[in-house]
Amino acid sequence: MPAQFTPEITFPGIQLLHKETTSSTISIKRLDGKVAIVTGGARGIGEATVRLFAIHGAKVIIADVDDALGISLANSLSPHVAYVHCDVTSEEDIQTLINSTLSNYGKLDILFNNAGVLGNQSKHKSILDFDADEFDQVMRVNVRGTALGMKHAARAMIGARTAGCIISTASVAGVMGGLGPHSYTASKHAIVGLTKNAACELGRYGIRVNCISPFGVATRMLVNAWRVDGEGEGEGVSEEEVEKMEEFVRGMGNLNGEALRAKDIAEAALFLASDESRYISGHNLVVDGGVTTSKNCVGL
Repeated sequence: MPAQFTPEITFPGIQLLHKETTSSTISIKRLDGKVAIVTGGARGIGEATVRLFAIHGAKVIIADVDDALGISLANSLSPHVAYVHCDVTSEEDIQTLINSTLSNYGKLDILFNNAGVLGNQSKHKSILDFDADEFDQVMRVNVRGTALGMKHAARAMIGARTAGCIISTASVAGVMGGLGPHSYTASKHAIVGLTKNAACELGRYGIRVNCISPFGVATRMLVNAWRVDGEGEGEGVSEEEVEKMEEFVRGMGNLNGEALRAKDIAEAALFLASDESRYISGHNLVVDGGVTTSKNCVGL
């Protein structure tokens, strides 16, 4: 990678990367020569990961349905980053994504299954008001999309005899109950289960399969989802709204003084994608400041 490639890492209300990682003096590029796909890569956690992977030497393909954002991000990081339109619920789209990656780069080392939806976070949370159609949609994106990504990435890696890795975004809602609506919680538990099963099968080929379970990250998607009755959904998110969401999540947390940001999940993905985690597979890396292990603390 040319030394002058030091993209500006800024996003309203979210500091995506530590200052020291944006320097052109990085001596160790942890993904040098790797080829990576990030689904849902146009914004939020996906965007932070695309930027970090590129800084660390990877050729990165953004896969998303938001063409305007995806193309803009890819152009800003070109020639190290490219964009491919991909609806993860479509097996044809997934196949096209993988095939185009192999055609252009000759291999696939890393798949980050990050695309996902929250579903309805504000209304009809009770199981008594269960919405079967919404459940199907959440499961299609979060679970079907993840499984299809695993399927076609694994085929490509096995065919090329690449000791690659597959990472998926799960959630603390996939670790314990009470941290999300029923449809979302079910989908994230399913991703953790898929990760463990796929790791069991693919280990014989040298392919590592892991997932990351974040606590609340104040992305545009989360801010929109938690607006009252969905008011303003799809609109831009102000820095003030991001700060309020971070403060709200911080108040629910356990690690005093810290706010979870997109860059933290990107750093976790970088670790799992790099050779530093070469003997880690079937693992759910929980990035929650201790929330899931402290909710039932008594007298501590």
